[in-house]
Amino acid sequence: MDFRQLKYFVALYEETHVGRAAERLCISQPALSQQIRQLEGELDVPLFHRHNKRLSPTLAAHTLYQHAVPLLDGLGRAHDALHAYRGQPPKVLAIGVLQTVNASLIPPLLEKLRERQPYLKVQVYELSGGEIERRLLAGSLDIGISFLPPRHAGLHGMPVYEDELNLVVAEDHPLKDFRKVSVAQAAEQPMMLLGEEFRTRQIWEEQLARIGRQPQVQMELNQMNGILDSLGRARLATVLPGRAQALRTGQGLLWKPLSDPRVVLKVGLVFRDAQRQKPMLELIDDVLADLEG
Repeated sequence: MDFRQLKYFVALYEETHVGRAAERLCISQPALSQQIRQLEGELDVPLFHRHNKRLSPTLAAHTLYQHAVPLLDGLGRAHDALHAYRGQPPKVLAIGVLQTVNASLIPPLLEKLRERQPYLKVQVYELSGGEIERRLLAGSLDIGISFLPPRHAGLHGMPVYEDELNLVVAEDHPLKDFRKVSVAQAAEQPMMLLGEEFRTRQIWEEQLARIGRQPQVQMELNQMNGILDSLGRARLATVLPGRAQALRTGQGLLWKPLSDPRVVLKVGLVFRDAQRQKPMLELIDDVLADLEG
């Protein structure tokens, strides 16, 4: 039994006449009769009492009709709903992400999004936190994954996970044997840091300002990969989120959580219009919750 047979059956049930039903369906009378006989054979029940070309439904036909009409109506509504997508390009979702997020979260996120929304085109841009916010406000990004809370009042945030700031040093660094390093101890170390536009750098400077210190900056790079690859040779330290360990560079480095105080980093979805982005926010939040779980 298929939807075409149900459509033929409903027409014949409502017309109770082979000729009128065939005319309504724009098919020949023999073709209609053949389909109905085939349906009766598959169901193994008679659906009509035949009197020449006039028919009267059986009790089985009454039952089938009550189930067939909602099914055909639902199919018609689905067809109408999908009609709006004909000729339309795939939905595009532009996401801005921090470098640490891109390294640790984006590959499995994209895999899960593809499983759930195979026709969704996802564009991922690796950006600083400040640039993510600027592009969200300009409308060139749909959603950001960045540090919370957003710095701009026109943006909103939805928590996803917590990270913490680590001091990263080479295996021969003077602090190599410390399990944790205090903020005051780290402040003494000559640093290779991300540029001032990066939120990780800004958060570090805010922590130092609380104890009346300034960062000991000897080198600046705008890529974490470059920093991690260079630390050992430059004999410098850096501060990065713990999840940056997922980057497959800078092997042989030691990651030491900062303490006194512990520097917590809150990461989440950042967006401008919660109502307009609600479906995508719920989708991404659900996928991320599944990954974190």
